Amino acid sequence: MNDRPNKTELATLPPIPAKRYFTIGEVSELCGVKPHVLRYWEQEFTQLKPVKRRGNRRYYQHHEVLLIRRIRELLYEQGFTISGARNRLDSRASDLAGGIEPAPIEETPTVDVPKLREELLGILALLKHGSRPA
Repeated sequence: MNDRPNKTELATLPPIPAKRYFTIGEVSELCGVKPHVLRYWEQEFTQLKPVKRRGNRRYYQHHEVLLIRRIRELLYEQGFTISGARNRLDSRASDLAGGIEPAPIEETPTVDVPKLREELLGILALLKHGSRPA
C-alpha cells in the first residue's frame, strides 16, 4: 500500500477556501495527504501546531495548510527526506527572520535650500501684494 500521491494528484490541488479553521479531513483533501500522515508530520515538524479543541480535535489555520502543502512538495515532488525537509524549512524561516539583506533605499533628491527659499519668498511677496505674475 502506497500513501504517496501519483503525478496527476500532485499537479491538481484544490484552491484553499477563505475560512479561519479547517478540520483534519478538510486539510487532508486540500493537500492530498491522508490524516494519519498529517498527524505524523505534526510530530516531525515543530512549525506545524494545529489548535486542539474539545475532544482533542485538530483545527488548522490557513498558514498551516500552506505549510503542509510546502512540506508535501518538499517530500513528494522534490524528493527530500523528513530531516532534509525540516532543515530546508528551518533555513528558510531563519532567512525570513533576518538573514536576508534589506532592499537598498533609494537616495532622496538633493534640495537647493537657498534657491527654494528665494522662490518661496517670491511667492509670499506676490501673495502679499495681490498681484499676479505676468
